[in-house]
Amino acid sequence: MSGPASGSRAGQPSSAWPCPAPAGPEPGFIYRGRWALVTGASMGIGEAFARALAARGMNVVLCARSADRLRLLAGEIEEAHGVRAHAVAADLSRPSEAARAWREASAIGPIHLLVNNAGFGLRGVFHELAMERQLEMVALNCGAVLELAHLALGEMRPRATGGVINVASIVAFQPVPLMAAYAATKAFVLSLTEALAEENRESGVRILALCPGPTPSGFQAVAGTNVKQGQPGYLLPEQVVDAALHALDAGDVRVVPGAVNRAAAVFGRLLPLGLAARIARRINEKHG
Repeated sequence: MSGPASGSRAGQPSSAWPCPAPAGPEPGFIYRGRWALVTGASMGIGEAFARALAARGMNVVLCARSADRLRLLAGEIEEAHGVRAHAVAADLSRPSEAARAWREASAIGPIHLLVNNAGFGLRGVFHELAMERQLEMVALNCGAVLELAHLALGEMRPRATGGVINVASIVAFQPVPLMAAYAATKAFVLSLTEALAEENRESGVRILALCPGPTPSGFQAVAGTNVKQGQPGYLLPEQVVDAALHALDAGDVRVVPGAVNRAAAVFGRLLPLGLAARIARRINEKHG
């Protein structure tokens, strides 16, 4: 499980659970000619972000563990869109790697948009999952997001422009048995992002939490889950990214792509926690 902007266009998913745009930023976000850092860029939502941003004229720094895949993707992006694409191989779950990736990226050019997408999930009974692996997940899903957002805001705030997209998940809105620690990491990301959005409300820097539902990517192979077309809430990575960028343009704080996922997010927050957890467990058992 990994995974919305107000309104929709023909052929596109209606995307946003209403969340007032912060006062201050002008409509639209400037992409062309500027640099973005996209983590977890080698596949899935991260790759879709890299391609979509390049299509908008943005230069991209691609960050993931697979150097070969990143170089291949960078070449494809440069050829297709005539922008610059640079690969930075890093394991962001390891100490000091997030800071190194940021230094390498910002040395190429000022980073105007950070997409904090890297992450993975684990599925199973909490006490039966290896603790070392769970700590690695927390380091990547929470620690790297925290550190990169801190570095980004330290540079964007003085310029009074820029954006940060933190990728949370639909599971951020309620406890999820059998994915207990993963859901907790995404709840952290959502809470952090919404707080940062308020802190930066009049700074000129846009902060957005992206909360996708079921989306095909490499996430499922690691987490041991299945995502099938036709499953409730299913969206392609390109649809998720399209919703996210429309929300960024609108200055929204939170986006949950897809009507089914928006409804699930609302119910996740309105239902008593015990009931929400039981429902989440049944869904996880059925679709896991």
